[in-house]
Amino acid sequence: MIVSLAAIGFAFDIYELLVLPLIVRPALIELTGAQPGTEEFALWAGRLFYVPAFAGGIFGLLGGYLTDLLGRRRVLTWSILLYALSAFAAGYSTSIEMLLLLRCTTFIGVCVEFVAAVAWLAELFPTPRERESVLGYTQAFSSIGGLMVAGANKLAVLTAGSLPALVIPTVLTSWAGNIADTHAPWRYTLMSGLIPAIPLVLVRPFLPESPVWKKKKDAGTLKRPSILALFAPELRHTTIVTTLMFACSYGAAFGAIQQTPQMVPGLPEVREKVAQQRQEIAHRLQGQKSDQEIRKAQLQAQKRTEQDVASTVQTIQEIGGLVGRFLLAVLAVRIVSRRRLLRVFQLPGLVLVPLVFALPAVNSLTWLYAGIFVAGLFTVAQFSFWGNYLPLVYPVHLRGTGESFAANIGGRMIGTSFAWVAQRLAVQPFIPGSEAPTKMAYTAALVALFVYLVGSLACFFLPEPKERTLTE
Repeated sequence: MIVSLAAIGFAFDIYELLVLPLIVRPALIELTGAQPGTEEFALWAGRLFYVPAFAGGIFGLLGGYLTDLLGRRRVLTWSILLYALSAFAAGYSTSIEMLLLLRCTTFIGVCVEFVAAVAWLAELFPTPRERESVLGYTQAFSSIGGLMVAGANKLAVLTAGSLPALVIPTVLTSWAGNIADTHAPWRYTLMSGLIPAIPLVLVRPFLPESPVWKKKKDAGTLKRPSILALFAPELRHTTIVTTLMFACSYGAAFGAIQQTPQMVPGLPEVREKVAQQRQEIAHRLQGQKSDQEIRKAQLQAQKRTEQDVASTVQTIQEIGGLVGRFLLAVLAVRIVSRRRLLRVFQLPGLVLVPLVFALPAVNSLTWLYAGIFVAGLFTVAQFSFWGNYLPLVYPVHLRGTGESFAANIGGRMIGTSFAWVAQRLAVQPFIPGSEAPTKMAYTAALVALFVYLVGSLACFFLPEPKERTLTE
């Protein structure tokens, strides 16, 4: 039961994060009217990626502190409820500001959940081999969450017209307004994030608290957590290096890999398919519909085609990430040195990931399928590494706080800000390409090269953990 709930939590943790790259394009077009490649589109896309990450980082750090102060189980429960309910409400967004606010509360829940879950599992399974296996394999479900959101989006695209219309209750329309497209697939994709709250409500009374934390709390020997204590002489080096490297891992994911759906419309195979559809629609509706209605039908078909291909690309990337996470779980119990373990994924990624975006993401959908699998494998595996590593380098009273600082300040705030960096760079004249998808691909290659290089250099300074820290 414990492992199952943790796996569900990790799956929907990533589910909630990865839904944005899939829905940002249609959501912005509907809520703002801005078109890809314009300054307004880049501005709001950047805000949707970075503002929630900033909020999640700040409140996630507070959540880590509360995890050490109030207990792992309690904070874990409320964090999952927060992100699940926020995701459902986001599907009813009637303005870009409303969507941004609800993405912030979703991100806060996700940021807190990761920290509480990792500390909880590490302390429930103190035996090294068992702990590494449990953390490794439960975190692998994060990539299953990525597959799930890609599948959910694809299903929403295919069935949106037959699903119940989304309507704001009359009593709330004066405050919230009305939904323009009541069958928009992106809305149903967001709302599916409610799912993890259902099993949580059922099993919550049966979940145990961390025995290590509870023992110290009951004995009155649990020290009070402090953010400043993370920068005490014995922990300063660990805090700085892990925060920087966590930022690089997230930077590769959000500044490069998660921008892939925006590259899809520029691929030759996709352009050709869209052109064929436009001709077929024009031929079929000629004389039956007005020119405006024909153009509308063509645009709807184009959106569905682009979203369908983007979902497929995302699915393949998540399969690569899943393979990477399982590979990490296998190697974590066989490679003693944590630096050596991480380099298994960093060094090949340093070479291959930038090339994926500089070549296949511009020229070939077929080769992009293979390339994005590799990029997902080497990048996503690093997320599981941090879940295994961080509990070993902080004492019990600082475990949640320390994990939260690295994951939320480094990963969620600094790392995900590379999505904003990518959006801003992609509209600059010095980036190669004449159209938005091509410019985004070259931008992603540049971002990937930078963060992989910095992360690989920082790995030389990563401390090797001491086993005794787990129960201190």
